[in-house]
Amino acid sequence: MKKKFIFLFLCCIVLTACSVPSRIQHSPSYHKERATNLTPKKEIPNDFFPIDINIVSIGDSLTLGVGDSTNRGGYLPYLVKLLNKEKQIRNIETSNYGVRGHRSDQLLKRLNREEIQKDIINADAVIITVGGNDVMKVVREHYLHLKLKYFTEQKIEYENNLNKMITKIRSLNNDADIYLVGLYNPYSKWVATLRELDFIIEDWNMSIKKMTNSYDDVYFVEIEDLFNNSKENVLFEKDYFHPNDRGYELMAERIFLRFKEETMLNSAEAAGRR
Repeated sequence: MKKKFIFLFLCCIVLTACSVPSRIQHSPSYHKERATNLTPKKEIPNDFFPIDINIVSIGDSLTLGVGDSTNRGGYLPYLVKLLNKEKQIRNIETSNYGVRGHRSDQLLKRLNREEIQKDIINADAVIITVGGNDVMKVVREHYLHLKLKYFTEQKIEYENNLNKMITKIRSLNNDADIYLVGLYNPYSKWVATLRELDFIIEDWNMSIKKMTNSYDDVYFVEIEDLFNNSKENVLFEKDYFHPNDRGYELMAERIFLRFKEETMLNSAEAAGRR
């Protein structure tokens, strides 16, 4: 995205230079008489330079959209709908590479696929949902004897995989904004024996957030509160694990806010003001 906004900034400079009357340059006296009457031009509107956005979504079932009754791709259609309301955005292209059940090690391997790499090369934003299945791997393997050390060991592997993913994406595209979507505990309200997962999820989310702070243009999107504290029904009724339509809509709103707060939309507005 950075290159786009540098181009817009240069265009603004050219337009500003071209707006100065040429006769002022050849008549010092005229310049003195008219200088006090010059008034600042209005700010350039946000939609003066329309931009195109290419979004690549990769990850697990939250990217695939399991639980989405429309089968359109989970949070992604809701995100596109929100972005389409922004006047400065002209066109949005999306690619969805979600696979149900995939862990971070499996997603890391999938990044070697040619079709995914081609889309990442052209992406303005890469959104990643992964980690829930890494946590559940520990639960399944040690259900009867869950201990903190098992989750700690798995988290170290998870963090290593995330770092390798970011490095891989950056090797393909140094300008794309990367969003790591956080984790939530779907059992927080329903299964008393698994409520302790709240602590585990919070710990993993803190690690993800800390990791994003160590990179440029990599952002953490928190969603834990949307599911743990919601008074609405936000889980898919067939498994009470995946989001339902409302859950995906809330996820999209949170991702959209991160777009607004940190990256492309703010940058587009800033480019317009210059």
